[in-house]
Amino acid sequence: MNRDYPLDKVRNFGVIAHIDAGKTTTSERILYYTGMIHKIGEVHEGETTTDWMEQERERGITITAAAITCFWNPTYMPAGDTTKKCRFNVIDTPGHIDFTVEVKRSLRVLDGAVVVFDGVAGVEPQSETNWRYADESNVPRICFINKLDRMGASFEKSYKSILERLNKHAVRIQIPMGLEENLVGVIDLVRMKAYTFEGEKGEKVIEAEIPAEYAEDAKKYHAEMVEKIAETDDSLMTAYLEGKVFDMDTIKKGLRKATLACKIFPVMTGSALKNKGVQLVLDAVVDYLPSPLDIPPVRGHHPDTGVEVIRHADDSEPFSALAFKLQNDPFVGQLTFFRVYSGTLEAGSYIYNATTGKRERLSRIVRLQADKREEVAKVFAGEIAAAVGLKDALTSHTLCDENDPIILEVIKFMEPVVSLRIEPATKADQEKMGMSLRKLANEDPTFHITANPETGETLIAGMGELHLEIMIDRMKREFGVNTNVGKPQVAYRETILGTAEAEHKYIKQSGGKGQYGHVKITLKPLPALIEGEKIPKNTKRYDDFEFINSIKGGVIPNEFIPAVEKGVREAMDRGIVAGYKMVNISCELTYGSYHDVDSSEIAYKIAASQAFQDGAKRARPVILEPIMKIEVVSPEKFMGDIIGSLSAKRGQIESTNPKGQVLSIIAKVPLAEMFGYTTALRSMTSGQGSSQMEFDHYEVVPPQVEKAIVETRK
Repeated sequence: MNRDYPLDKVRNFGVIAHIDAGKTTTSERILYYTGMIHKIGEVHEGETTTDWMEQERERGITITAAAITCFWNPTYMPAGDTTKKCRFNVIDTPGHIDFTVEVKRSLRVLDGAVVVFDGVAGVEPQSETNWRYADESNVPRICFINKLDRMGASFEKSYKSILERLNKHAVRIQIPMGLEENLVGVIDLVRMKAYTFEGEKGEKVIEAEIPAEYAEDAKKYHAEMVEKIAETDDSLMTAYLEGKVFDMDTIKKGLRKATLACKIFPVMTGSALKNKGVQLVLDAVVDYLPSPLDIPPVRGHHPDTGVEVIRHADDSEPFSALAFKLQNDPFVGQLTFFRVYSGTLEAGSYIYNATTGKRERLSRIVRLQADKREEVAKVFAGEIAAAVGLKDALTSHTLCDENDPIILEVIKFMEPVVSLRIEPATKADQEKMGMSLRKLANEDPTFHITANPETGETLIAGMGELHLEIMIDRMKREFGVNTNVGKPQVAYRETILGTAEAEHKYIKQSGGKGQYGHVKITLKPLPALIEGEKIPKNTKRYDDFEFINSIKGGVIPNEFIPAVEKGVREAMDRGIVAGYKMVNISCELTYGSYHDVDSSEIAYKIAASQAFQDGAKRARPVILEPIMKIEVVSPEKFMGDIIGSLSAKRGQIESTNPKGQVLSIIAKVPLAEMFGYTTALRSMTSGQGSSQMEFDHYEVVPPQVEKAIVETRK
C-alpha cells in the first residue's frame, strides 16, 4: 500500500491561543470550508466538532486537544487545478492555563501553528505562555488577529501588543477593511488585492481591487512588509538596496523561507464568527507553514549505546514515532496518539517501545476527527494518528523499529501546584477509584496521585482548581466513581539556600553478613544551567536535581553509586522544614568507604539518605510557594478596590493597561492567597470583573508564612 498524499502537501499544525480568543470557532470554520462538516457549530450553543466532551460543551471551553484531518485547495488556484491542494492534520488546543499540558505536548509534535488573538484584548497571559512553548519547540507561526467585529476592536493595538510582548519580527501581511460592525473584509498586502466574503457562511471569497480609501495605507504597509522580508535574506537585501521591485512570487518565496526559519511571523486578520478571513488563513498555511520535509530531521539516541541517531521524514527509513497523548475511549479502550517521524507502520504489526524495552502488537490504527474515528491500514512518515491496543505506551514514549531502535527527546511537563484530598464515597467506589485515577494520570502528565503512608489519604494534584474539578467530574461520568473531596491545598516545595557537608556511616551487625555503607556528600543550591554549557561526564543533571560523582580511586565501588543517588532522591521526597518535596539541590558525592563482605546497595542507600537529611538541616532549608501571574480585567471605577485587594494578598502589581472599554491589571500573587478569588472579584465589581491566572515561578515564603505552614503540618 502506497502513500495516498505526497509528503510536501501535508501540513501538521495547531490552533493555539488564550482562552476565549476564538480558537475553536476558527477550527470549526476550517472544518466547514474544507468540506469536513456541512453545518457550523458554535461554542455558545455547545455544538462544535472539536469540543466534543460533555464538560467542554457545558462550560464553553476547550479542555482536551482534538485532532482533525481535512483537505484544502487554496482559493487563488483556478477551478480544477489541485496542484497545491494539501492535507491538513489540525489540532485544536485549550486556552485555559489549567490544561496547558495539551498545548505543550501538541506543539512538540506539530510542524507549525496558527496563533489566534482577540482583536480587543490583543496579547493575553496565556498567549505569552503558548508562544514560549512554540519558541521551545522552534515552531513556525502565523498570527490571526480575530474578533475585529467586536466593539472596541483594534487591529493596530493588537498588532503592537504582539510586537512588544511576543516578538518584534511579527509582520502584517493583511490589514482590515473597517472595524467593529463596519468590518467588511481584508486587504492582502502580498497580492495587493481586497477580499470580501459573501454567502450565508462567507464561503464565497470575492477578490477585487483595493478601495481608494485604503490604497495609501496598503501601499505603505506593503513597502514595510517587503523591507522586513528583504532583511532576512542577503540576496534579497542586495536586490532591495539596488532598488529592484519584487514580484509576488519573489515576495511569497522570501516570506515562506523567513517564516520557516522563525525570522518572520506573518500577521493576518478577520473575524471567524462573522466568517471573514479564515479561508485566507488556510491559504497562508499552504504557502508559509512547513511540510514535514521542511523541518530539520528528528534527533534521538540509541537506547543501548547512547550514540546520537538521526531520522529523516522518509518512508524508506526505519520506523520512529513519538507518543504524545493518551485518551480513554468508551468504545475501543485506550487510544495512543502518535506522530510518525520516519518509516511506515501497518495495523496488526508489532511495535517496539524503546522507552520501556517492550514489544506490543498494534491491533488497529485510526485517524481522528475529534471524537470520531476513521480506520486506516497503514500510516506514513509525517502523519499523526492514534493506535488502538497498546497497553504500556505512555506520553513521551518512543515507538520504533526493534531492529533499529531510537529514543526521541521526551516532553518536559510542569509540576502541579494545587492538591486536594480525595476518598471513595462508598466501599463499591473504592476499587474503581484506583483504576480510574491511574487511567486519568496516564492521560495527563500534570495530574499526579500520591498516597500519604502516615494517614492513608489519597492526594490528587493538578494545575489549578478547574483542572481538579474536571478530573473529579470525569471520574463520575466516565468511570461511575463517586468521591468525597477536601479543600484545595497549595503544592509547596522546599529547597536549601546554603551549603553543607554531611557524612554518615551505616553499620549493622546482626550475626552473619552485616550491612556497611559510608558516604560523604556536599549539598548546595542547584546552579542555573547556562545555555550551551556542557554537562561534565561525572554529573547527572535533572530539572530539579544534580548528582555529581567526585569519588576518586574507587573508595566506593561503581556498582553502589546509583544506590547513593537513589537514597538522596528518596530523601528529597520528604523535606526538612514541613515535609514537602525538596527541589533545586546539587549533591556531590566526595568520599566514602566500603567493606568487602558487608557493603550492599541498601546500606549505601540508607547512608546517603541519612547524610542528606543531616546536611539539608544545616544548609538553610526554606519553604517555596507557587507565585501566580494574574490578569484582572474590569471597568476603571473598580481599579482602586482591586489593587487594594491584590496588595492585601501579598501581590505585586506589575502594570495596568487600557483594553478597549476596560482596564487590565497584571500582578504576581502567591497561590495560597487566591483560592476563591473569582467569587470575591465578582462581588467587588458587581459581576463586571474577570480574571485569568497562570503559574509563574516558585519563591521563598516570608518567615511568618513559613511558621503558619509548619504549624498546620504538625
